[in-house]
Amino acid sequence: MVDNKFVRAVFPGSFDPITNGHMDVIQRSVKIFDELIVAVGDSPSKDALFSGEQRVAMIQELISEMPEVKVERFTGLTVEYVKSKDAQVIVRGLRNLTDVQYEFQLAMTNRAVSGVETVFIMTDEKYGFTSSTLIREVGRFGGDVSSLVPASIYTKLKERLQALGR
Repeated sequence: MVDNKFVRAVFPGSFDPITNGHMDVIQRSVKIFDELIVAVGDSPSKDALFSGEQRVAMIQELISEMPEVKVERFTGLTVEYVKSKDAQVIVRGLRNLTDVQYEFQLAMTNRAVSGVETVFIMTDEKYGFTSSTLIREVGRFGGDVSSLVPASIYTKLKERLQALGR
C-alpha cells in the first residue's frame, strides 16, 4: 500500500541572479514534490551582485503563479535549514559532468551528517553551460545574457550593472 506522504523539498542556492536553468529546476520540482522552498543563501565568501532581499523579491515575482513554491532567505548550513523546515529532500540541479562530481560529494556529506536525502534534477540541455557566475561575468563586460535569464531579471541585471558602472 502506498502512503500519500506530504513531501517538502528545499532548493538552495545563491540565485545571484536566478537563471532560466534555475527556473527549469523549479518547474520540474513542482511536478514531483508537494511543496518547494527556494532557499536563498547568504554566503559571506561570495561577492553578491544583488542583496538577499532583492534576490528573494525577484524570485517571488517569478513564482507568483506557483502556490506550491515559497521563497526564503537563510544563512548557515543548508542541512540545518532543511531540518528546521521539516523538509525531507534537498533539490540540486545538474547541468553537466563537472556538477555531478561536486554535487555527489556534497549529497553524500549531507546525508552522512543529517540523514537528509538529495534529489538531482537535470536541467534542460540548453541550460547546461549556464551559471549565475558566468552570467554576472558576461554581463559585467556588456555581453548579451538576455536568453539566459528571465526577462524581468535581465532588466534588473542591466540596471544593477549600470548603477555599479560596469
